[in-house]
Amino acid sequence: MKKFTIGVLTILLLYACGASKSIVTAENTPVLTTIDLLNIVDDKVNVMINPGAFTKDEILFYIPKTVPGTYSEDNYGKYIDAFKALDYDGKELPAAKRDDNTWVISNGKNLDKVAYMVNDTYDTESEVEDAVFSPAGTNINAGENYMLNLHGFVGYFDDLKEVSYEITITKSNKLKPTTSLVKRGGDKQDVTVDTFIAKRYFEVIDNPIMYSKRGAESFQINDITVNLSVYSPNNTYTAASLRDRMEKMMSAQKAFLGEINTTKEYNILLYLSTLEETDASGFGALEHHTSTVVVLPEAMPKERLEQAMVDVVSHEFFHIVTPLNVHSKEIQYFDFNDPKMSQHLWMYEGTTEYFANLFQIQQGLIDEKEFYSRIMGKINNSKSFDDAMSFTQMSKNILIDPYKDNYANVYEKGALINMSLDILLRDLSNGEKNVLWLMKELSKKYGENSPFEDDKLIDEIAVLTYPEVRSFFDTHVIGDTPINYEKYLDIVGLSTSTLQEQSGYFLNGDIPFIDVDQNNDNAIFVRKGITLNSFFTDLGMEGGDVIKEINGTSIDLEAIRPIIGQSFGWTNDTEISVVIKRGEEEIVLSGKAGTPILDVETIIPVEAPNEKQTKLREAWLKG
Repeated sequence: MKKFTIGVLTILLLYACGASKSIVTAENTPVLTTIDLLNIVDDKVNVMINPGAFTKDEILFYIPKTVPGTYSEDNYGKYIDAFKALDYDGKELPAAKRDDNTWVISNGKNLDKVAYMVNDTYDTESEVEDAVFSPAGTNINAGENYMLNLHGFVGYFDDLKEVSYEITITKSNKLKPTTSLVKRGGDKQDVTVDTFIAKRYFEVIDNPIMYSKRGAESFQINDITVNLSVYSPNNTYTAASLRDRMEKMMSAQKAFLGEINTTKEYNILLYLSTLEETDASGFGALEHHTSTVVVLPEAMPKERLEQAMVDVVSHEFFHIVTPLNVHSKEIQYFDFNDPKMSQHLWMYEGTTEYFANLFQIQQGLIDEKEFYSRIMGKINNSKSFDDAMSFTQMSKNILIDPYKDNYANVYEKGALINMSLDILLRDLSNGEKNVLWLMKELSKKYGENSPFEDDKLIDEIAVLTYPEVRSFFDTHVIGDTPINYEKYLDIVGLSTSTLQEQSGYFLNGDIPFIDVDQNNDNAIFVRKGITLNSFFTDLGMEGGDVIKEINGTSIDLEAIRPIIGQSFGWTNDTEISVVIKRGEEEIVLSGKAGTPILDVETIIPVEAPNEKQTKLREAWLKG
């Protein structure tokens, strides 16, 4: 934090320059912020930010372009309207917009505050290309719900990211906040005013707030207080109805992590979408140090919703290990408007995703068959990405082409890198060491406030472990050689086999063979990089084909839904005619529907494993 003591001469100069409202400069006074949730105008919220007095003429004000955990350029400044810079008499100062996220304010010595209106992102997700991922977005639903990912509402001034913030929010007395931000005055404040304190700007954007009419359900996991807040627009679900599964899951996570403990409080903010055109449509979650924002469809059956919550919340909670506890300087000193990305997504997202699956088998939440199915699914899904792309190179350049199109592979190959490393460590240490041990060792050395040098981490890991681990990283993570997963599965007495199973025509359980291209008029296309069933292959369809017609019906997002429903009544002899577009050519394909058969790769135990294989598999799956 940048601080200095103001001398008598500086005070006199401030008075002489007309800064009679304050005798302190912006660098050592809190940034006072107000957010008005009572007086909504055209579905917009008014925000005012008072930074204290400046001593220079040109001031830069920013709204973030990118925030940690998103790995995309979202340009939150595009949702800001009616920006004004005001002097101490309330008159406007010249302010020019340099780009989507930056305003240049002239006569900065006279600046008192800035004011602007904020649009929410949920309303426009269906209208804009490269929409903000919903868990990182914002919602303004007057009197009902406010999802305040604060990076969408609160900006920062140049050189003032390390200054404390005091955020005052006016709101209906019926709305209750859930957040990890420290509330000034506890619960004794006016019920229509909440004031929160943040030590620096990172703490502002690291602590989302959700306002809704229902309060949070709280439960205790050892010494961690967990608050679960749920907004369900049709009151389909409540926090109380989802509490038991979350409590069981997080108890298992804490048992898995053992002594790793970086927080005394954790908040889960669950927003359930109606799936309407003006509601959130990007499903998943975004991590923070002591909370996570989750967005899922309200229409999901309870069992599927709870399992989705287990999968996404467990992933986000494991982020308390990395990058929230073990991270590089690029994360610690994140530049919200000119980000320098770290090369270690294999760890930040890959380790986290791997733990989110491993803990479930180790703690008895899923069985071996399900765990193997998940691993095989990741192996198959990773094939749709560039398997010969250096993972560290991809990570460091994740915001640009061609790397950004491979981002989703951090959840597939990133997890598989960690699986392979986990098995390798078990093998080299006779079952004693694993990736969790490695993360604990790195946590001891670094921790929340001691970042590592980005290009030194793998050297550190090599020192902590074995030469073979250094070779693994050089070959498969820094290098571009694909991993032979069979090699690592064999160490724990497993192999892969292909079985034939019957599937649906368009779906294999919950997994579709087709998808929607939102950037191409919601065209329906055959997914690439996955194994297609016999319905598609016998007709001659290929991954990437755009489906134009089925049996004379023009296909779009609305038309495909009833056809999928009709397909449940098709028989072997049902005649099918399909018009597809492949490249620039339209092709007519026809044939019988047949019985859709899918070649399914699966992981199975080897026959007669040796003693070491059996021991290592037991250590791997049981912890």
